[in-house]
Amino acid sequence: MKDHLKHPIFNIIKETAKEDNLQVFVIGGFVRDLLMHRESKDIDFVVVGSGINLAEKVSKKLTKPPKVHVFKRFGTAMFKYHGIDFEFVGARKESYSPDSRKPSVETGTLQDDQNRRDLTINALAISLCPDNYGELLDPFNGIDDIKNKIIRTPLDPSITFSDDPLRMMRAIRFACQLNFEIFPKTLQAIKENKDRIEIISKERITDELNKIILSKRPSKGFKLLDKTGLLKIIFPEFDALKGVETINGLSHKDNFLHSLQVLDNIAGNSNDLWLRWAALLHDIAKPQTKRFTETAWTFHSHELVGKKMIPDIFKKMRMPLNEKMRYVQKIVLLHMRPIALVKKEVTDSAVRRLLYETGDDIDDLMILADADITSKNEKKVKLFLNNLKKVKQKLKEVEEKDKLRNWQPPITGEIIMKTFNIGPSKDIGIIKDTIREAILEGEIPNEFDAAYSLMIKEAKKLGYKPKTKK
Repeated sequence: MKDHLKHPIFNIIKETAKEDNLQVFVIGGFVRDLLMHRESKDIDFVVVGSGINLAEKVSKKLTKPPKVHVFKRFGTAMFKYHGIDFEFVGARKESYSPDSRKPSVETGTLQDDQNRRDLTINALAISLCPDNYGELLDPFNGIDDIKNKIIRTPLDPSITFSDDPLRMMRAIRFACQLNFEIFPKTLQAIKENKDRIEIISKERITDELNKIILSKRPSKGFKLLDKTGLLKIIFPEFDALKGVETINGLSHKDNFLHSLQVLDNIAGNSNDLWLRWAALLHDIAKPQTKRFTETAWTFHSHELVGKKMIPDIFKKMRMPLNEKMRYVQKIVLLHMRPIALVKKEVTDSAVRRLLYETGDDIDDLMILADADITSKNEKKVKLFLNNLKKVKQKLKEVEEKDKLRNWQPPITGEIIMKTFNIGPSKDIGIIKDTIREAILEGEIPNEFDAAYSLMIKEAKKLGYKPKTKK
């Protein structure tokens, strides 16, 4: 493996460790990714001795020495150099209590450190010691697991997952990211230990969930979460989408599988985490809004109910309650609108309203509209996609003509109050609404003069005369 250790820092680490008679090894994800020909932005080193001291000494030998961040409690130090994160930790062995994933730690050997790793593919190490520099150390046949695309634990999976239940999420996440299969015994251990996930913080769970959502095919991860029983515990609202109900021979689609298909479709077109969350949540309220009439299943106002559910979901999962959440709410609320336009004649006024309500998020909304077409009826899909193209063309034409993206009507409340020398009142809102509706309906152009003239006309109806000139 010597030829793979091309970064000059490896030789610096080797020589620095030799000065203090330390054993040091590259370990974990970097080695795994090296063998899989994947790019890696962080490199971990395990030191039989003090990882902190070695990190500080190595840093000083580098051109423009980077700042070393020390975490004494964990015996860890790290620094960023040329865009790569380097982390150094002392070799250790761990023991756990049943009510916590935080282990008792003591100094250990390389073998102890490899034993505590979550997966065989993450326990691979490369020696930086002078006597066997570049040698691959693979005590758990991690290379074979990479070749066979298998996810399994180095030691007994029940103990591994019970000790640190977050490892169950990590096993599923890696299976999803790498498109590997989970070893049957390992999968069974996740099922048996699923309830242990309750001791893990919501932040850590959501971090792993986000990595699944950002993978190339997120549905694989969600199906594994479902299969193991973890989904119902960590995301019950999404679990509730599962299943098909039939009455009088009429069935609705499985909204769980549909939502995952939409998410996969989005993953092929956008890497934006929050658009992917919007795809995941676009039908989240269908269980609450599901009704059966004599002729069909309905989900009336599921987009509005879904928007209202999102703050509780974000809060529970410790996700940001800021513009990111509001963006997801907006996309979920409006996700039916492009499809509604497809089903009837695409009028300029309908397109103006959509542009007005979505602003710069219109492109994302249209990506979701494309992704949301998942029917097994190829003729129906082709028809919808062709109609959606017409909507996109109409959006482009109206946008170029009327400049309505992130549009604010040309007449403000301040202009109305100054023109008629009046204070804030309900009538100001009436005048503003009339102007906005006239522009959206195409009755007047999106221009100041036309809007001003309409303002004078509408104010006159309400008994106001202008006190100032334009």
